Formats: sequence, C-alpha cells, structure tokens
Amino acid sequence: MIERRTLLLTLGLTAFASASRSIAGNEAVSVLRGFNLIETQNAQFGSNAAKLSIERLASTGATAATVIPFLWQPSILADDIILGSALPQHRIVLGIEQLHAAGLAAIVKPHVWVPQSWAGAIEIEAASEDGWYSAYSEILQKIAVTAEQSKAEVLVVGTELRGVSGSDRWESIIAEVRKVFSGKITYVAHGASEAEEISFWPQLDAVAVSLYPILGAADDSKKWDIAITDELDRVQAVAQKYEKPVWVAEIGIRSAEGATERPWESAEERVSKSDMALQAEVLKHWLIALEARQIQDVWIWRWFTDPDGGGEEDTDFTVQNKDAEDVVAIFWNRI
Repeated sequence: MIERRTLLLTLGLTAFASASRSIAGNEAVSVLRGFNLIETQNAQFGSNAAKLSIERLASTGATAATVIPFLWQPSILADDIILGSALPQHRIVLGIEQLHAAGLAAIVKPHVWVPQSWAGAIEIEAASEDGWYSAYSEILQKIAVTAEQSKAEVLVVGTELRGVSGSDRWESIIAEVRKVFSGKITYVAHGASEAEEISFWPQLDAVAVSLYPILGAADDSKKWDIAITDELDRVQAVAQKYEKPVWVAEIGIRSAEGATERPWESAEERVSKSDMALQAEVLKHWLIALEARQIQDVWIWRWFTDPDGGGEEDTDFTVQNKDAEDVVAIFWNRI
C-alpha cells in the first residue's frame, strides 16, 4: 500500500489540508469525513476483526464512520416495516464503542431494505400512511435512544426515502427524535433532485445527500466534472437557501469497467471486469471538487468490518485494499 501511495503522489495528486481531530465522544469533531461502514457476518462489531478494520479505516485520515442499522419491509407498498436482524441494537452499541475507541465520530445512519427494490421506491397508499409512519417513527425512536446512550455524534432520520419524504409527518418525527437525541441530526436526500423538494431542512443540522449522477464514458473525465459540478451547484443552492452546511453522506463507484455510466449500479445488477484505476480516478475528481468548494464532511460508500474486504478482484463499491483507498489516504493524510 505504501509503495502505491508514493507512486500516486509522484504522479501529481494534490495533498489536502488535514482536518483537526479529537477524541470522539469527548470533544466535538470539527469535520465528519470518512466512510459508510458495513458490518459483515464474519467480522461483527465487537470482534477483533472489526477492530482491525476500523483501525485501518482511521489510518486513511478519516474522522468519522457510519453504523448502519437496516430496517426491512416486504414490498414498496407495505406498511409493516420492522428493524431487521442484520444489525441488532446491542451490536449498534458495539459498533459505536469501537468507532469511539479508534478516535472516530459515530454516525448512526438507518437504511430501509426492500427485497428486489430500494428505499427510494417506497410509496405509501393513503390507507397505510398512519401504519407506516407510526411504525417507522417507533423504530427510529428506539435507534435514537441507543445512539444517545452510546454518545453517537450524529443520527440520520432517514436515507433516500424520496417516495415518502414529502409528507408533513416528518416534522413531528424529527421533533420526537430531538427529545431523546442530543447530537446532530440530518436526513440523507437522494441527490439534488430530492434535496430540492425537502421541506424540513430547517429542523435539521445539515443538508445531507447521496450523490451518484451519471458521469458518462469512462474515458471522458471532462464530462465527469460537468456532472459533478452540476450536482454540487444544486445541492449548495439548497444549503444556502436554508443556511445549512452540506454533508455528502454518500459518494462512491464500483471498481468495475463501465461504472461511470451508472455509478449507483451494484455488482449484482451487472457483471463486469475489475477496474481499480477507474474507481480511484473518479473518487479523486469528487474529492478535488469538494475541496474546491470547502465541503469537508463526506462519507464515502463504502468500507467493510472485514479487514480483508475488497481487493484487486472485487468489483463492488468498497475501497478497501484497492487503489482508491490509497487515493483517499493521500488526500486526507497529506502523505
């Protein structure tokens, strides 16, 4: 890894200023930059394997990472949403503890899992509204209490729920969370398009977004920059309107050939050959654009608790053990 980092530096990557660090849980972390951290079954939170992976994550210069509880519902029209078993409450606690032990701020960022679909496709019929929002709010309250007791720094009240984020019920949901959670609170909008439609930003501490715009051909980095600029311009306009900072809660791309055409596409959706260089180059363009705008709070998608995650043959989003990990470390550590 060190040899690759040295090589990348000699190729002209610009080193960026390192944000001040403090001990998470005791002092406020001035910049929340890091990764969306996903627990794997072979390296659950609390294990030594997870500890090693989190320490490696911190060595990139990260100051924060997410713990992601998954809510589950059987279809996009269902109202019987529940907290899934993939990350139970006690391991949320262990995850927060391990992040704090590594000097990282903890961001609790719930996601809703819908089989054969995704959170943004959820639609609630009028007859089901009370059931869905009540169930969601109840689950979120439990997560908020756990996050507060564990001294998490940030709680996300929803992630990419664009089909249901237009409801005025979010005002009461957020107000109830504020009663039990004393840290910072945000919602993660799906790109600029959803961010522009959200009405409850005034109740939150930041405008947070996941950004996966179409970038274009793999050999046309000028088009990448145009797409990145357009998306960030729109997000910043929303943040300026509400006088909030911008948090980029997700950016990322697969280490796969052709990934720039559909940056949100998973490995399960399209089989492709590995292309670590493309992933690294795209993330470099994102980091340059964010730094130019002084947007420092960014959580890259993604990192696994398995310290052996990723690698040269992996074609998914994780940056671990790939060129992209080295690129991020150069930016964040001033190597």
